[in-house]
Amino acid sequence: MTARKPHITTAGADPRLAGGRLTIDLDALVANWRFLAEKSKPSNTAAVVKADAYGLGIVHVVPVLWQAGCRTFFVALAEEGLRVKAVAPDARVFVLNGFFAEAFPIYEESDLIPVLGSLHELALWKKLNKSRKEKLPYVLHVDTGMNRLGLSVEEALTFADDGRNQKPVLLITHLATGDNPAHALNQQQFESFQKLRTAFAGIESSIANSPGIFHTEKGEFDLSRPGVAMYGGEPLSDAANPMRAVVTLEARIVQIRTGLMGETVGYGATTTLKRDTRIAICSVGYADGYLRSSSGSGVPLRNAVPGGGEGFVAGKKVPIIGRVTMDLTSFDITNLAERAVKPGDYIELFGPNIALDDAARSAGTIGYELLTSLGNRYHRRYLHTKTAD
Repeated sequence: MTARKPHITTAGADPRLAGGRLTIDLDALVANWRFLAEKSKPSNTAAVVKADAYGLGIVHVVPVLWQAGCRTFFVALAEEGLRVKAVAPDARVFVLNGFFAEAFPIYEESDLIPVLGSLHELALWKKLNKSRKEKLPYVLHVDTGMNRLGLSVEEALTFADDGRNQKPVLLITHLATGDNPAHALNQQQFESFQKLRTAFAGIESSIANSPGIFHTEKGEFDLSRPGVAMYGGEPLSDAANPMRAVVTLEARIVQIRTGLMGETVGYGATTTLKRDTRIAICSVGYADGYLRSSSGSGVPLRNAVPGGGEGFVAGKKVPIIGRVTMDLTSFDITNLAERAVKPGDYIELFGPNIALDDAARSAGTIGYELLTSLGNRYHRRYLHTKTAD
């Protein structure tokens, strides 16, 4: 049987005019979600699609996940939730980033479900629901060690004991050190959450984010909610990444020039050439989300992270030279054959040859930031092998 070719959907800038392109492998994204769903069993598996599906586009990501069997989605903002509903009307959508009174009519109309994480929000929700015969559902967020959003464990236990309170449809907490399974705080959070599950018996619960799914001592839960791992990022620190690469970022080479030994490169003259150097100047910069901290020199972070970022072209990795600027980044291609690359060619910034998280580490950050910083000047190609009707 002949293998089916992926269908290509395009978006963003015209490829003839754009300085770079993003290739998003939706088949790989679906394969990652299915892998995480299998690992989560017997729990159900949701998908976190906040920040416009980690920069990849809700309108493209949600439909393929729905087709794969995902029925529950988490977003940060109600506005994002409405965009999920527009492409998956029957999806169950939870809104993580708090609740404000003026948004109540939207929740009444849209079937979105807020995640409430303070006594103030709970009181407000109760007040606004008072005149309704059928109360709108909500999720209860409890802080078990993150010190960010959520009721304290003590507040949640007291709330559970008060029979006058409307019960949530889901109980959640968030792991603070999930990417480091050896950290003692994980076990403390698991134990606290188990007490909460007992107090809220019969209510669906969720503790496992991407790294949490990989914990062997995670205990019982009903719903996992993967995020970064679904998009190809590393779920655990200091462990091989089992996820498939989803995103490839490439920039076009604008010009190739030769700098002479002793000359300097870029803003601040931070790099002095130690040899005659062939330089590929590429149409990508921090305005496109390719972070200035990836620079080869001339930024404070280089004191902490010795090497800057790299590109991949003509079968080899090549280092960034000088500073990443708003629209342009330079690479040292001296070690490539003279005719190996030319203006108009593409250089990979991360993808199959430079892992997302390796590129992030070179910039002193994490894969989350690189994905969610992707700008709108790229030509985007979405690859998806459609199933037969």
